[in-house]
Amino acid sequence: MKSLRIDIITIFPDYFRDAFDYGIIRRARAAGLVEINSHDLRAWTSDKHHVVDDRPFGGGDGMVLKPEPIFAAVESLTGAATRESIARDTRVALLSAQGSVLTQSLAAEFAECERLVLICGRYEGVDERVAETLVTDEISIGDYVLSGGEPAALVVVDSIVRLLPGALGSETSAVNESFTQGLLDCPHYTRPPEFHGGRVPEVLLKGNHAEIARWRSEASLEKTKRNRPDLLKK
Repeated sequence: MKSLRIDIITIFPDYFRDAFDYGIIRRARAAGLVEINSHDLRAWTSDKHHVVDDRPFGGGDGMVLKPEPIFAAVESLTGAATRESIARDTRVALLSAQGSVLTQSLAAEFAECERLVLICGRYEGVDERVAETLVTDEISIGDYVLSGGEPAALVVVDSIVRLLPGALGSETSAVNESFTQGLLDCPHYTRPPEFHGGRVPEVLLKGNHAEIARWRSEASLEKTKRNRPDLLKK
């Protein structure tokens, strides 16, 4: 059985202490589908104060994470000190507001790996040499800025683990959801059939699977037009 190992490099390892003890991720860990570890970046510093940041060259606000401990951490975890020497089944991703936006297809790529290292940015960012010569991917989870990469790491891990074979209760669950086919998922309903004046569409109550499939396809398209027209342009 294939297993994915995820290592998270952060200055706040306790942030993840209980985060992966719930739901699908918990079941996947218990089943041996994924191993998740968080590591304190300060463990790879060499000074007595365990300094991981410094002021930016050229001036400006805030501090920047230094390259030395990040390179040392990645080399310790993967055996590789440059992007070119990282194993084919390993990805090293920097979580950054400057990165490419995470997509369902990228999450699926990560789910095919055997090793994934996530580097959590902080402060004003990370020394650019990390992005230039070390990581395989630079990822953002949206067009907004977070205080650090830790919340983004939670999102990335969740998006990946649920795609691992055996992680979901149904093998078709991940196939029929939003973004997998390029559109949003169709609306879903459950009991009661009428609530607060809103009724469940009659087609869903009649049991005609061909008509239900047709309705779901049309409803998916309509919801995408309404909420995410940008997906249609793609």
